Amino acid sequence: MLQPRIPVNPLPTGLVTPPVQPAVAADIEPTAPAPVPVPVAPVRTSIQLTPGSALALAAGGGAVVLVVGAVLVSMLLAVAITGVSVALIAVVLRLLVRDMQKGR
Repeated sequence: MLQPRIPVNPLPTGLVTPPVQPAVAADIEPTAPAPVPVPVAPVRTSIQLTPGSALALAAGGGAVVLVVGAVLVSMLLAVAITGVSVALIAVVLRLLVRDMQKGR
């Protein structure tokens, strides 16, 4: 039916390959599929926490929270100060433009 065929070159260049004869379906013997290998779960090591290491871990986590909080608060303050200064500049410029239009 739909048999793949190798095209034959009409002008041979010295090496001509004959068309491939496909194998008949009766010649192919079915084989059993290979068994799927079972993945082996990796061995997990348990972490042993001593009271000293637990205290160090808690102190380190608290320090990280404090540093991140300080950075976020400082960024919020920077945005707030910038907004207030832009608002003051807008008010001053508005007053200057109004004075220039009045001719003072």
